[in-house]
Formats: sequence, structure tokens, C-alpha cells
Amino acid sequence: MKNSILSLIFFAFFLSSAQEPDTLVLKFKEYLGYVKKYHPIAKQAELALATGQANLMRARGGFDPKIEVNFDQKDFKGTTYYDNLNAAFKIPTWYGLELKGTFEQNEGTFLNPENNVPDDGLYSAGISFALGQGFWINERMATLKQAKLFREQSKADRDLLINQILYNASLAYFDWLQVHNEIEIFKNFYANAQIRFEGIRQSALAGEIAAIDTVEAKIVVQDRGLNLEQAKVRLMNKSLELSNFLWLNNNIPVELQSNVVPDKDLDGDIDVAFEIMGMPLDSFSIEKHPKLKSLNYKIEGLEVDKRYKANKLLPKIDLEYNFITETPELVNSLETQNYKGGINFQLPLFLRKERGDLKLAKFKLQDAQYELDNTQIELKNKIVAIYRELESFEIQNKLIADIVQNYEALLKAEERKFSFGESSIFLINARESKLIDSELKKNEVQNKFFTIKAKLFNSLAVNPENL
Repeated sequence: MKNSILSLIFFAFFLSSAQEPDTLVLKFKEYLGYVKKYHPIAKQAELALATGQANLMRARGGFDPKIEVNFDQKDFKGTTYYDNLNAAFKIPTWYGLELKGTFEQNEGTFLNPENNVPDDGLYSAGISFALGQGFWINERMATLKQAKLFREQSKADRDLLINQILYNASLAYFDWLQVHNEIEIFKNFYANAQIRFEGIRQSALAGEIAAIDTVEAKIVVQDRGLNLEQAKVRLMNKSLELSNFLWLNNNIPVELQSNVVPDKDLDGDIDVAFEIMGMPLDSFSIEKHPKLKSLNYKIEGLEVDKRYKANKLLPKIDLEYNFITETPELVNSLETQNYKGGINFQLPLFLRKERGDLKLAKFKLQDAQYELDNTQIELKNKIVAIYRELESFEIQNKLIADIVQNYEALLKAEERKFSFGESSIFLINARESKLIDSELKKNEVQNKFFTIKAKLFNSLAVNPENL
């Protein structure tokens, strides 16, 4: 009951009244707007963008300044063996450089001689850097570069996810519209069959025609009624499928009410809602496609990974130099003869792990490049095929409209001949069956035409900004 009330409020907010006062028209553009704004998958797509931003913030954390304090003390039987305090302030920078300032204050009876410092402590300021491995690129740099690329890739992936859910939602709307049109067709012909049956029954009672003609007319009424009931069942199923895309804020699903009907005039609204109006084939740039942009960002990230793995083939040479002083407030106390420094050198003899990692990185990069090349040609051919198909369906719509008009003329002529006693119920039913088939075919062609437009929207991966 709660969902039903909410759904009525929801539809009353943006639906316009139809010709019948008790029906509401669900406009296609507003429908897609609510799907984009409230559908859980659309919200999930926005999470992809937030995830990329959070990942970038985490990567930038590798360059955050750090404060380190180490305090170590040992007392035994009233004797202070040692009391060591070591505090440091470190600033990681680009290209493997790290600025560092430290303070040491140590005392104790059994203090390690190398830890002897003045009573007021010892200050140092210096720099450490990687001369070989990690100079041009290191883990912090690679992680940050990849995080920036992942953030941009997540924007393209967000557009793809939103486009896909809008595409699925539009197909559900078109199917719902098609069944609604079928019901209108069957209702009209069911009403005509009832009127015709009643007229034939009265004529039979008056002895003007044979009574057996009422049986054939009755069968037609029953057949039209059967078709109508079957269409109602299909409408119920399509309405439930459409309801899967209707949500309100706070993740509240909406049940489509029976008095809500689709918009019958969609030709212009579809292009406006999809934002593909005025987009000829030669105006589309395949390089701007979100799928290709996503793959390009992926390749750039793998390029960074490959450079990082190649850098690990270099020897690891870490250098450190620190000025030492008791009086840091005096600049001239920083003298080159008072220093603490060192060098660390590492180089695996065979480099099998590093060479293996580099080969795997190259294979991943090559695989992504193959995927990009294949996706690019597939998208290009698919888009061209859809444009050609749209041109064909525009012709088909005109042809089927003419066919329906001609069948209507034939049926009217047959009915006029029947009124003069020059035709039969059998011929009228045959003409009417052909007209019904052509009406249904017209409805089917229209649905396929709308579906092809949705496929174009999906192939272009448009994320509408005005929904």
C-alpha cells in the first residue's frame, strides 16, 4: 500500500494528462531522467568515480610528510642502562628524493659508544636519494601516476555503466509501448466485430440473411476477444519489466500503476532524450568513445607499470648525507666535516624475478593494445551498420504506413459492397484480418526502429547531460 501511494505521488510529479482524464502519460525523457537519477545501478556507476578519487587520495598519501619518534629505555636494579630518543621529520619528494631532519638524545651507564651525543642532543638535516633503481620512477611515483589514470578511466567507465542502464530501460519502455499499441488495435477491432455481430444478428432475426452467418460473426468476436486478452497478459509482463527501472530516492522501488500509459508520439522525443539529434555519421569521432578512452587509460597505466618493472633491472644504489650540529639555530654551524652519511648497494646476480616481471608487464600491455585495436574496429563497423539500418527503417516505416492505408481502403470497400448485398462476412473478415496483420506489422516495425535508435545511443555510449 505504501509503495502504491508513493508511486502515485511519483507519477503525478512529472506526468502529463492523456486524452482520457483518468490516465497519465509517462513521458520518455522524464522516465529516463528518473532512471539515471535514482536507479541503484546508476548510483553504483557514480561510486566508480568516487572510488577513483579515493584511490588517488590514497596514492598521494605516499608523499605525505611523516613524523617518527623512537624511544628505547632499559633500567635494571636501579641502573639506567640506556635511554635513547630518536625523532625524525621526513618529507618524501619526486624522483626518489627524501628530505629529513632528526634529533637524537641518548644517555645511560651502558650506552653504546656510537650513540654518544652531547647532553643537549644532536641535530641533523640532510637528504637521501636513490641513484640507480627508483630515481626516475619508484613505487610511490608509479602508484600516483596509475591512480590519476584510474580516476580518468573511472569517469569513462561511469559513462558506460549509465549508458547501459539507460539503454536497457529504453528497451523496456519500447516493449511496453508496443504492447499498449497492440491492445489499442485489438480493442478497436473487437468493438467493430461486436457491432458487426449485433447487426448480423438483427438481420438474421428479421429473416434478411441466413442464421449461419451469425455463427461466423460470433467466432470473429471471440477471436478478437482472445487476442485482446492475450495482449493484456503481455502488457502485465511488460509493465512489471518496466517497473524494474522505476525507483525513488532512498532506494524505494515504484510499482507501475494500470492508469499510466506510454507516450505514443516518440519520434522527436527519442533523439532529444538520447542527445543524438543532428549527429550524422561523419560527425562522430571514434577516439572520443568512452570505451576507447577507458582502454587508452588502461594502456597508459600498464605503460607506467612496465617502466617501473624495467627500472627494477637497475642496481639499487641508495645514498644519504646529513649535516650534524649541536646548535641548529646557527646556520654557520652546519659544516661539511660534521656529517653522517652512507651508501647502500644491491644487485641480484641473475635478475630472474625482475626480468620475469618485466616480461609479464609487456605481455599485459600487448594484450591491452590488441583489445583496443579490436574494440576500435568493432565499434566503428557497428556504428556504421546502425546508421545504415536506421536509413532502411525510415523507408520501411513509410512503406508499412502505405500498406495499412491501402488495407483500410479495401476493408471499407468490402463493407460497402456487403451493405449492397454484393459481398459476404467471410470476405469482410478476410480483409479485416489482413488489416490487423498490417497494423501489427506497422507497430512491430516502429518498435524495431526505436530499438535501433537505442542501439545507436548504446553504441555511441552517450551519457545524456540534460536528463
